Parts: sequence; C-alpha cells; structure tokens
Amino acid sequence: MTIRGKFTCWACERITQPPAPFHAIVRARANLLAMILYAKFGQRLPLNRQSDGYAREGIELDVSTLADWVGTSQRHASTARRADPSPYPGCRRIHGDDTTVSVLARNKTVTGRLWTYVRDDRPFGRGDPPPTMFFYSRDRGGEQPRRHLVGWVILRADAYPGFGELCEAKRSPRPVVEAACWAHGRRKFLALSDLKQAPSATEAVRRIDEIFAIEREVNSAAPNQRHVVRQEWLKPLVAALQGWTRTERARLSRHAGTAKAIDYMVKRWSAFTRLLDDGRICLTNNAAARALRGIVIGRRAWLFAGSDRGGHDQAARSTRVARAQFQGRSSSSPAAG
Repeated sequence: MTIRGKFTCWACERITQPPAPFHAIVRARANLLAMILYAKFGQRLPLNRQSDGYAREGIELDVSTLADWVGTSQRHASTARRADPSPYPGCRRIHGDDTTVSVLARNKTVTGRLWTYVRDDRPFGRGDPPPTMFFYSRDRGGEQPRRHLVGWVILRADAYPGFGELCEAKRSPRPVVEAACWAHGRRKFLALSDLKQAPSATEAVRRIDEIFAIEREVNSAAPNQRHVVRQEWLKPLVAALQGWTRTERARLSRHAGTAKAIDYMVKRWSAFTRLLDDGRICLTNNAAARALRGIVIGRRAWLFAGSDRGGHDQAARSTRVARAQFQGRSSSSPAAG
C-alpha cells in the first residue's frame, strides 16, 4: 500500500498531490504479474497450464486474462534494447548461437529464429552467472548477426556462415576474431563413436578428451596463466591431433562419416587453434547453448509464437528474465557485497 500525501500552499491555498504510482495492470498486484511472467518465460510454462494451476487452487484466471496482462506488461515495460544493440559494451569476448522458433502465419507456421549472446566470465575465475540477451528475426540471414554485434573482438560460435562475414578483414570498424567450438567438433566424432562402428572416431574422441582434461585444470585461471599452460601442454596435443587427422583422412573415403567430421575441423583449423595464442578464448561455446536450452524445451509446450511481434516480445521478455536471474544471483553472491 502506498500513502500519497497532500500539500497545501499557504499563499494560494492550492492543494497538490503526487501522482499515483504506475501499475502495469489495473487492480493486479506486481508480484502476481512477475510470477506469471517468470513462469512463462523463465520456466517455459504456457498460460493455459498456468490457468489450470490457478483453477486447482480455486482462483479463476482465464487464459485470455493472463494473455492480456502479459501483452500489456510488454507494451508498458521499458525497452530492453538500446540504440547500440551490443548487450555488453566494453566486453571483448562473447558467445553466440541461435535456434528455430515456429511463427504462426496464414493457414500455416513459418520458421523464425531466436538469437542469443552470452558474456560468460566464469571460466576466468568470476563466479557470477552469465548475463544473456536474446533477439528475434524472421530469417537467418547474415545481416542479423551484423546488426546484433557491433565492435566485438572475439566471437565464440558454431560454423554458421553468417558469422563469417563478421570476420572479413574489410569489416568496419574492425573484423571479429572467430573462435570455433571444440564441443561442436567433438560431437561429430562422438555420434560415430557411440555406434561402435568407427574406431577412428573413438580415437578422435580420446584425443580431444585429453585436451578438455588439460583445459579443466585452468578453467578458473587468469588469461595469462591459461596462455602459459596452453602453450606448454595443449599445443603438443593439438599438434598431435592435427597430424593424426591428416594421416587418418588420407585413408578414408570422402563419404565416410569420420572423414566428414575430420573435414569439419580441418577446414576451420585456424579458428579451432586460436585459443592457443589467446588466453581470453574459451574452449567451447557451451555458454550460448545452455542459454538456448530453455527455449528449446519451452517450444515443445507453447508450440509457436503468434506473430513476428510476438517473437520480438518473447526475445525481450526472455532477456529481462535472464537479466533478473543474473542480478538476483549476483546480489546474493558473497563476492557481490
């Protein structure tokens, strides 16, 4: 309950009163609205299931009412985007990834994209959870990451060709440094290894696991310390892996699954090995993949976005929920005080 005082001017006897505090939804409590929004965009619980849950508690809240509240809260909320879309100015390293999302169209659904960009400093000794930002687009064109990312130096991502345009030398103000994801490279061998029909794929997994084991030892070290360890321990392992891939590839058919997995890494070898000379680069892009996990799980429940506007709203709300989770965990962390 908010008390608003009234003030009277002794000279003119005019009465003034501060305006009432802003309420996103008339006669709806802010904590109830926050709970609904977090359940939908943080826990990926559709409004119809929330409505059923409230009904079991004896509270009648129609899906249409909840949808109106969610839509109104988005229209009244301050924008999550700035004129500069770069989510974390001054950060020199970022993780990027995207996933599909169905969007309702006339008599059908079309495929849109949800993009995520994550700043994760935990491998560098900082315990704060990674802040995350989401964007929506109707297509997966290369202009999307060019619009999202302005002035970045290091981008850890998968092999999506649209990211490659960011790395061109002529890019202004400067090209982005591409760092390939070792988890993606390992995953292609692991899928073949699980079938137990490709001994060479099993050997590749073993060699890459040795690299992961060394990296785990310095997972919370400073960049300069990571660089020293990588030069001393990782570099020989990576060189041995490169020699093995050349020998193994020469005896395989180009149609073999292991050959395709080797080609994936060999064609991007400079991007895979860039971490050896820069301690700021992480070994994997798992931070971005984890950020999208909730979207992937949630779309099996809510099925589709109602429109392009709904896709943009979903990205904005998911960003706000992720940001609130980040700020809440940071404030409760002992290091935050």
